[in-house]
Amino acid sequence: MGAVAHYIEVNAPAQACYDWWRSFDKLPQVLSDVREVKAKDGGGHRTVWTVDGPMGKTLTWEANVVEDEAPHKIAWATVEGTDPDVRNAGVVRFDDKGNGRTGFEISLSYDPPAGKLGEAVASLFADPQKKVERAAAEFKTVIEAR
Repeated sequence: MGAVAHYIEVNAPAQACYDWWRSFDKLPQVLSDVREVKAKDGGGHRTVWTVDGPMGKTLTWEANVVEDEAPHKIAWATVEGTDPDVRNAGVVRFDDKGNGRTGFEISLSYDPPAGKLGEAVASLFADPQKKVERAAAEFKTVIEAR
């Protein structure tokens, strides 16, 4: 299993950061490979993720929110047994630094399956550290412009 993380500080209150991220439908603005995240239930605890894969293909999987501690933390993980079996998890943390500043950390872990699907997922997760750093920078830009 691979894992990556990145931390930055943003000029926005922790609650505003949490609220923005908790609206999962906004995530394509900061996660470049993510095409869409839709709530599958009324509370937004189960989501369907659609991401751009290699050669113009898309991958879709379901994930559950496994921790939700407003305004400090949101964590999610793929639902086991869904097709395709793309196992990944993520967590974002918001640390109130006072004076409208927040420490923001994003962490992702992934365990691609074997075979052709695994090859597609591996290319999706190519250079994951760079993708996480880009997502953090994009989040900073978006949340500070609000």
